Amino acid sequence: MTNISTTVWNVPNILTLARIVLAVLMFVCLEISCYWGAMTFFLVAALTDFVDGWWARKFKQITTLGRIADPFADKLLVCGALVYLAAIPNLTSMPWGLRVWMVVAIIARELLVTTIRAFLEQQGKDFSAKWSGKWKMGLQCIAIPACLLWLVLSSKPDWLAIVIVVSVWGTVLVTLYSGYRYVVVATRIIRVV
Repeated sequence: MTNISTTVWNVPNILTLARIVLAVLMFVCLEISCYWGAMTFFLVAALTDFVDGWWARKFKQITTLGRIADPFADKLLVCGALVYLAAIPNLTSMPWGLRVWMVVAIIARELLVTTIRAFLEQQGKDFSAKWSGKWKMGLQCIAIPACLLWLVLSSKPDWLAIVIVVSVWGTVLVTLYSGYRYVVVATRIIRVV
């Protein structure tokens, strides 16, 4: 397992906490239908996710707080955005667009993986993010801004509809696949324990 520090205030942790604040600001914008603001806050928050992970690995600043707060901030940002977006008829009425069941599947996967991770790490096992989980986050970071852009544009370009459909369905498929991969890895680890 990676050497983990108990330091609280370092660059990655500050960025992670900023992502939580940005997520809340995004929710406020979504609540008042300020979709440009929501998109801006989402994109800045997604950038902090990339930077905090890179910084923590590059400068060996992985901390206990970061291992807890980073996944929480990611799930708050993405799941919260998807819940809000699934409540907007302009998106859910789009052919092959976002559907409530998709959001439920994504949240279920997040809850399952978080529960498995907590259990295994409590047993002293490393259960870090896998590449399929990183692909999932990447697709979510395309799907959510694309949906927000759809909401702000008065004329709806065909190319954006295609981006939304491909990224939303891609997100769901990669989410389900990554959940499956995490369960397979966890099963192997549990058999060894």
